[in-house]
Amino acid sequence: MLDALTLATGVAALLLAVWCGWAAYRDQPTKDWHFIGMAVVTLLTLVQLVVGVVQLARGEEPEQGTVIFVAYLLGSFACVPAAGFMSLAERTRWGSVTVAASGVVLAVLEVRLYDIWKG
Repeated sequence: MLDALTLATGVAALLLAVWCGWAAYRDQPTKDWHFIGMAVVTLLTLVQLVVGVVQLARGEEPEQGTVIFVAYLLGSFACVPAAGFMSLAERTRWGSVTVAASGVVLAVLEVRLYDIWKG
C-alpha cells in the first residue's frame, strides 16, 4: 500500500469528521458542501481500493492475509457513502453526526489497513 495515500485518506476523513461535527454542534444538517467533502474522501478511498487490488494482482501480499485486507478495503470504500445516504434520510443535526462518526470510523479503518499490510 502507498503510505502517503493511506495517510492522506485518514487525515481527510478526520477533517470531514471535524467539519460535520461542527455542523452538528451548530444544529445544522449536512449541506451540499459537506457532500462535496464526502465525495473527495470517497474518491481517495476508491483510489486506495484500486491501488490495493493492483498490488494484489501483481503478487504482493499483505502480512495478515488477503481476505481480511480486501474486506477492510471494501469497508473503507463503503463507509462514507453509506453515512452520506443516511444523512439524506435524516435531515437534522443527527445526519451531520452520522457523517462525522463515519469520518472517525474511516480513519480507524485506515490505521487498520496499514497494520494489515505492514504486519
